Amino acid sequence: MTTQQQLVLASASPRRRELLTQIGFPFQIKAADIPEQRRPDERPIPFVLRLAREKAQAVASQVGPDSVVLGADTVVVCEGEVLGKPADAADAKRMLRLLAGRTHQVITGVCVLTEEQIESAAEVTMVQMLTISEEEIEAYVATSEPMDKAGAYAIQGRAAKWIPRIQGCYFNVVGLPLALTTAMLETVFRSG
Repeated sequence: MTTQQQLVLASASPRRRELLTQIGFPFQIKAADIPEQRRPDERPIPFVLRLAREKAQAVASQVGPDSVVLGADTVVVCEGEVLGKPADAADAKRMLRLLAGRTHQVITGVCVLTEEQIESAAEVTMVQMLTISEEEIEAYVATSEPMDKAGAYAIQGRAAKWIPRIQGCYFNVVGLPLALTTAMLETVFRSG
């Protein structure tokens, strides 16, 4: 990163903020406000890549030309259904019932944008979830932890006890694949 380049995280997610801090890049935060609606027949990977790009572009239009903007979006895919954040408690319960006892995918699209270039990539992690009782689902949703999480659960929170194994990047499930993001940022900063 040159002294003129400023990294801007296009997200209000506290998890993404913590993860980006963990890998040591200094950054500012400017949340992107875009509709997160999936287009008809849009596949999950193109969907998260588009949203990550749109978030980065929305913020890039509001910051200086020397900014490097990082956008990301995460979804959960189970049994062919794409799950974003739950609309309400009933939706969170529905999502958890769907995920319980199954293996699902967590997909994060990452976009790094400058005036001169745009880098996009997606990370996919397989997550196995144990069977969860209706009582456990009710109690978990009552904590409100699932309400702002794709798939209605936080692997780094109380839901950890239901996840015996994953295949792929753990940090992707939290909300930002750190190795992929680091490689993308280093590429952009080297070329800038």
